[in-house]
Amino acid sequence: MKCPGQDMQFWKEGAIFEASCPKCGGTVEFYKDDTNRKCVHCGNRMVNPRMDFGCASYCQYAEQCLGTLPEEFIGNRDNLLKDRVAVEVKRYLKADFKRIGHAIKVAQQAEKIGREEGANLAATVCTAYLLEVGEAETLSKYGAGGEEHTARETKRLAEEILGKLGAKEAIVQEVCNLIEQSLTVRDTTRLDFRVLADAAVLARLEQENKHAPLQAARISAAIENDLLTDSGRRQAEKLIGQ
Repeated sequence: MKCPGQDMQFWKEGAIFEASCPKCGGTVEFYKDDTNRKCVHCGNRMVNPRMDFGCASYCQYAEQCLGTLPEEFIGNRDNLLKDRVAVEVKRYLKADFKRIGHAIKVAQQAEKIGREEGANLAATVCTAYLLEVGEAETLSKYGAGGEEHTARETKRLAEEILGKLGAKEAIVQEVCNLIEQSLTVRDTTRLDFRVLADAAVLARLEQENKHAPLQAARISAAIENDLLTDSGRRQAEKLIGQ
């Protein structure tokens, strides 16, 4: 069966449209399922400005379905993996809304800080979600935490979830290494670790601030002693006076 989004019998008005070439301004005609087309005026190949590549971020048949994916999309494909990981983490945690909420807060902070600091967003944000799952699994299995148990269970679940989503082996290894760094080694020379550590601190500060407004001294102490990146410190400063 052909994907309905790509089957012409399901198309509506506007499925064939015109767009301006960003290089010469000439008119280029697109079908909605064209990934890219060459401008007949200047030869520039442009990406379909209206195409949604969302399903292609995780579908193993993306290239067969959509044809040759544009380089602009392929370069962002790894980052889109974090959204799929978020869904899997929510499924795993089920009704544990406290853990889900915490995982989301840490992941959101990791994405903000990571983007500003130039970290590997795919690995960093995925790890932020997966650390919460690993902790929950460790407590369920052993009745208590412990760095070695937690690191082992988190890496096992990370490999399982990322493998299910078809993540590249390089990303799987990067996430597992980052889990190890976060739970046992704590290497502050590594940017991705610093981003995750700051994200966790900021998530805790946000939670504290939710229950009772934080004193400026509490935030200043965190900025001076706990936060490891300039971006993390700037995020903390925003809490002062809220």
